[in-house]
Amino acid sequence: MPKKRENRGRRKGDKGSVSRVHCDNCGALIPEDKAVCVTRMYSPVDPQLASELERKGAIIMRYPVTKCYCINCAIFYGIIKVRAEEERKKITKL
Repeated sequence: MPKKRENRGRRKGDKGSVSRVHCDNCGALIPEDKAVCVTRMYSPVDPQLASELERKGAIIMRYPVTKCYCINCAIFYGIIKVRAEEERKKITKL
């Protein structure tokens, strides 16, 4: 059966096995190298209140929050896009 992608959808290289993580949306247990991890800045303060306080000179801290998603959830939320078949695996002809 032909391969859809050269790396089989993973980025582990020649490691063998890798640990598993839970998807932050659906809770599925997926390999760490296959998970789509996104880091976003999170502020516990309401955005309107934060902009007012920043205008007055206050410093509002933002914290990085990393979330890992399985492929299904990442595609559903638009974090990654489905690529065309030609882009998935580059075939080099001699």
